[in-house]
Amino acid sequence: MDEAHVERILQNPKFKEMVSRKSRLSWTLTIIMLIVYVGFMLLVGYNKEFLMSSVSGGVTTVGMPLGLSIIVLSFILCGVYSYIANNKLDALNEEAMREVEAIANEKGQ
Repeated sequence: MDEAHVERILQNPKFKEMVSRKSRLSWTLTIIMLIVYVGFMLLVGYNKEFLMSSVSGGVTTVGMPLGLSIIVLSFILCGVYSYIANNKLDALNEEAMREVEAIANEKGQ
């Protein structure tokens, strides 16, 4: 493909929308995970007593379920990304690819 075709693909509105949505989704989920993780690390650094306190008077501390919930949250966010990517972004990707193929076929004519 020559530069003109590449530029037409990059300027394609569907391609731009797909890139924008994917980027916005990725950054949103990344920020959520960073806030939760950094918040947990700040809690570890500045409020150890809270994390060491017992959940129900037993041996399980508050820190254990909080740490496990961070791991579970990461799986949930991966699932959210996969769901949105498969149901919303793939349709945009297919539309953009059809238009890209049409642009590429113009070169052969």
